[in-house]
Order: sequence, then structure tokens, then C-alpha cells
Amino acid sequence: MQELDLYERADVINELLARYGVKFGIYKNNQFKEQLFPFDAIPRVIQADEFAVLEKGLKQRVNALNLFLKDIYTDKKIVRDKVVPEDFIYASSGYLAQCEGFVPPKGIFSHISGIDLVKGKDGVWYILEDNLRVPSGASYPMIARGLCRRSAPAVFQKYKLADNRNYAMLLKETMDAVNTGGLNVILTPGRYNSAYFEHSYLAEQTGAKLVNGSELIVENDRLYYVDYSGKKEQVGAVYRRISDDYLDPMNFRPESLIGIPHIFDVFRKGHVALVNAPGNGVADDKGIYYFVPKMIKYYLGEEPILHNAPTYLPFYEEDKKYVLEHFDSLVLKDVAEAGGYGVVFGSKMTKEQKQQFLAMLEKEPRRFIAQEVIDFEDLDILDHGEIVPRKADLRAFVLSGDETKVWKSGLTRFSRNPDSFIVNSSQGGGFKDTWVLSQ
Repeated sequence: MQELDLYERADVINELLARYGVKFGIYKNNQFKEQLFPFDAIPRVIQADEFAVLEKGLKQRVNALNLFLKDIYTDKKIVRDKVVPEDFIYASSGYLAQCEGFVPPKGIFSHISGIDLVKGKDGVWYILEDNLRVPSGASYPMIARGLCRRSAPAVFQKYKLADNRNYAMLLKETMDAVNTGGLNVILTPGRYNSAYFEHSYLAEQTGAKLVNGSELIVENDRLYYVDYSGKKEQVGAVYRRISDDYLDPMNFRPESLIGIPHIFDVFRKGHVALVNAPGNGVADDKGIYYFVPKMIKYYLGEEPILHNAPTYLPFYEEDKKYVLEHFDSLVLKDVAEAGGYGVVFGSKMTKEQKQQFLAMLEKEPRRFIAQEVIDFEDLDILDHGEIVPRKADLRAFVLSGDETKVWKSGLTRFSRNPDSFIVNSSQGGGFKDTWVLSQ
């Protein structure tokens, strides 16, 4: 069986990933630690017709989210028509008043959208979360696929797969589409950022300049890259991994040492594209997630192709009543948290913890959402030579430039803990390749 060649080389592939520095960083107890993102050689396989449905649904969803962002920072029709309450806009930590009245180049706010899905045991795909603040993770399956091809070439001759090596091309096309004239650059806070490997890898693959804040300056309402010799070149598009708060000390947090003074002013004047746009956080707030199906109907006049997980907002009295009555069967999420943090299961709380949580819920109903626990399918992984089932999700990448495209691959993350539904790398999860079969 040719697949055994791949499975038997899993340890070698992980050793190569470590040698190439394919790691992610996390801060724990105020200390930065780099660790490997363990790779599992058994791929997730998605049939061509199944992925075609996902592709159509993901494009629909991201197009609606981009229309929502444009509306929220301009006309606010969806608020006036009472489809989304004001509380879920202006109380969101991701809403930026500084972005009011401005539309980025080509009207695109979310150029790279990472949509997290799970497949239920009922065969239905459910969207768990929308990530619109430059989501990371595409580089891991890209480099893992390359190593697997070299380690077990016969496997890839046997199966007809969509080639995932085109992500860099899709990203370059997206940046080129919104570029206002000048270089494409990838702005990184430096090697102590959790996704530094990805920044450097994508810069290499796309031909963009990998830069830090000290190499970018603003002059005469234009952004410039300054190289080691002092030569200046205008920048037209910036893929950035710096959060909104730290992007520009003159417009946001003045104590930021990693941002570029006045870059936001250049952006507001339409002289540079920022990928993704500041202010996107208002659309990937977990509270806003509840309203995305309504957005699709409102902006596109279409029924949603992909389903949300059944979700309840304690903000609404009817939903709060349901949450209180079914507390032990729900998962509760803090809308301001990410990376698997702020997620609690009602069934796993002690009586005292439950009382404390219910008091918070009563005091801050806008802060939480509740969801039914989806019994999502297990995927096989290799654990010390033994094949065992583990929970897994899929982060799909949707790129929006001159048109909206879905990368025919994705980041499949799995839990290494047999009793856990949390798959995030920061919580100890691993990843595997996602094979989309071609027709």
C-alpha cells in the first residue's frame, strides 16, 4: 500500500519541519516560547463535489461580510433596518471609529478570510467562526505538502489532487488587485510574533518584501520602504500581521513601538492598501457571527448555503431563557477571546463555577454567545504508531481581489487530547494536509 510510505515517513517529515523552523510562538506567563506544530501524515480527504458546495458557500459568506463592513462604516443600512442591533456594532472591541466614512481600494475590507468549519457526524458542514483580521495558517499545509511529495512521490501519482502550491499566487494576485502603485510588502512585528515563520515564508513565495516597522516611513502622504543603503521605494500594498491597536502610534496606541507613524493617514487617503483593512474586527466578533445568515439574505437576497452552528444570544431574552434552561448541554464563548481561549462547556463546570458564570451572563449578556455542542466527525491520526480518532476542524482560506476565490486546500487542525474538542495550535493541537480531490 503506497500510503504506508507516507505514514512511515511522518517522523522524518516532522524532523524536517523542525529543521526548517516551521514553528509558531506563544506567550505564556509573560515569556515567549516557540514550539512545533505537530504534523500528522494521514490527510483529510474532501471529494470534488463536496468541495464545490463548500467553495460556493464560502464565497457567498465572504462577499456578504465584505458588504457588511462597507455598510457599517458608511451608510449603516443594516442597523437602520434593525437587522443587526447597534449594540453589536459600537460595543464591539473590533469596531474602529477612525474608519468611519472610508472605503478601502476596490471596496474590499477582508482580502484574506479564514473561515473555520467542522463536519458533523450528520455529514453537514457547520461554520464555527469567521476570522477576518489576517488569519494565519496557510503556510503549514503548503510546506507539508511539498515535503510529503518528496517523501512519498508514488502516493501523489496515484491520486488526482488539487495542487495547493498556488496559494502564494492567489495571495500575490489579491495584493496586486488592490495595490495603489508600488511594492507589495509583508509587515511583521519580528521573529517574536506567533506567525513569524509564515510571514517570511509567504514573502519568499510571493516575491514581496519582508519588512519591519523601522523600514517603512511616511513622507508627503505616501508610504516608502527604505533599504539598508537608504534607497526609498513607494509601497502600494501592505500585508500586515500587526493588530489595529499597534499599527499606527499617531492614530491608535501611542506607546506602540512596532507600528508606522501616519500609515493610517496614508491608508485613509487611498494611497496604500492594507491587507486586511483596519476595523475588520467588527465583523468577526463572535456576537456578529449570529447575524451572518441574516446578512447573506439582506445583502445578496440569497439563502445561506453553509450553516452556522445553532447559536443563541443571551442579549435577547428569549435566547437567554433557552440558555438558562439548557445550560449543561451548551458551549459558552466569550466574544472577545480567540485561539480557543474563553470557551467553556456548561457540562464541565462545578456548581460554584456555574453560579459565577451565570452572574456574569446576567450582568454582561452582550459578552457571550452559546452554541449547541456539535458532535463533529473524528479523523484518524497516527499516535505513536497507532491509528486513533481525534476531533478536527478545517480552516478554509478565501481571497478577495478582483474576484473572490477559495484556495483548494486548507488547514486541518486536530486535538491531540482524546477528550478535547479544542484544536487550536496554542492549545496543543496538531495539523494535517487537506486533500481536495480533482474531478
